[in-house]
Amino acid sequence: MVAMVLAATLALSLYLPLMSGQLSLATPGFYAIGGYVAAILSTKVIHVTGPYPIPLILGEMILAGAGCGVLAVLIGVPALRLRGVYLALATIAFVEIVRVLSLTVEFTGGAIGIFNIPQPFVTANGIEYLLIALPMLICAALFVYRLERIGVGRALVAIREDELAADAVGINPTRYKVLSFAMGAMLAGAVGALSAHFLNTWNARQGTFDASIAVLAFVLIGGSRSFVGPIVGAMVLTALPEGLRAVAGIGELPVWLATLLRDGRVIIYGLLIVICTLNFPQGLIAPRQPVRKAVKSS
Repeated sequence: MVAMVLAATLALSLYLPLMSGQLSLATPGFYAIGGYVAAILSTKVIHVTGPYPIPLILGEMILAGAGCGVLAVLIGVPALRLRGVYLALATIAFVEIVRVLSLTVEFTGGAIGIFNIPQPFVTANGIEYLLIALPMLICAALFVYRLERIGVGRALVAIREDELAADAVGINPTRYKVLSFAMGAMLAGAVGALSAHFLNTWNARQGTFDASIAVLAFVLIGGSRSFVGPIVGAMVLTALPEGLRAVAGIGELPVWLATLLRDGRVIIYGLLIVICTLNFPQGLIAPRQPVRKAVKSS
């Protein structure tokens, strides 16, 4: 359940730049950076005996989010001049740079990563993390809900629908694109900081190209035109691997099929993206189209 909530919040961080029409796959990179911020602070800077205080975790989430926001602005100003697939490639390159650096820099633990990240609860089931993760998801959802209904959100949607027309009426596309990119990065960094404590370990596998595809699948399958879509898509697809493992445990299945169901999550995500794109172009949760009444001619 906690993993589903964290995935839903991470999906919202990708939805924010999509509001302005940006196909950014940089979310796992900021997610990984946020996790490293929390892991390094809690293991190498702050030393606490006993359960790790929740206020310290919240402080790490704020710090990670702020740091990722600043980094997003520095990256976004030159990168967001690109569009479409070129922007996607640039953000994938950013994710790979973060992964390679985390493998080579000493204070990130290299390929081994950082272990024994302190946790605020003594029980092992981790369900208590809902006390932090669920309010974060609710706050993020309410923020996006409100954002869509104020001038900033309308400007982002206008840029997504027609950037030239938005520019012609006085909307600065670059400023709003960087703003949405930074907001998504801040949310991803905060989720990463909390996830590091939840997982108790953090390494370079947390921010990879596979993770980019997974988060993109959350949004595209759930729906990219409403903030509810990424939440639903993330929760369904996060629960899906557990269901596939249960099916793979059936003894009558062929070995190759059981292996695909158990380990081929990215392949299955790719197939689901293709199927949903063909059958549900706007995702499972699509906004209602206004009903237009026919005008009777007199």
